[in-house]
Amino acid sequence: MSRTISIYTFVLALALLGCATVSNAQSNAQANLHAGHGGSIEDESLAAKVREATSIYRDINRAIAAGYAQFGGCVSGPEVGAMGVHYVNGSLVDGTLDVEHPEALIYEFKNGVARLVGVEFITPVPVWDAQHQDLPLLAGHHLQYFGAPNRYRLPALYELHVWAWRDNPNGNYVDWNPRVSCEGGSPNE
Repeated sequence: MSRTISIYTFVLALALLGCATVSNAQSNAQANLHAGHGGSIEDESLAAKVREATSIYRDINRAIAAGYAQFGGCVSGPEVGAMGVHYVNGSLVDGTLDVEHPEALIYEFKNGVARLVGVEFITPVPVWDAQHQDLPLLAGHHLQYFGAPNRYRLPALYELHVWAWRDNPNGNYVDWNPRVSCEGGSPNE
């Protein structure tokens, strides 16, 4: 009987060790994903849906015809790249989020040509909070809080960038993209 218990204990210990190893590997994979490293099918899924929904707006004239208008100039960061030039559809900036209708399209201008590089989902904090109990979540991705006052003189908002058309080595959902530049300016500069 003592031999049976020791074999049973040994098998149980191996099983627990195996579970701990799998759990640890899963935790490491999740930590890498949240840090913007690597990707999973689910991680790429939102960017793929955005590409499909916004392919028509690769032509900036179609974006303008659909109600998107330039908001400010090209947005750049001091050390982390840029965002580009935002074209916002004001009628979409409300308390709803829809993968197929981003509130802002982001363009990079080079040699007078606008290239769609990404989108930004935006909802004002007061509007969202008045209508929802939970923080905004879009296709498994939490929107970030952007407080007021800020350099754009906007009210507090929740936002999520999706680099669907320009690879971002820091991750598809990070605000700044080192592969986007403001060197080409914007059409009103």
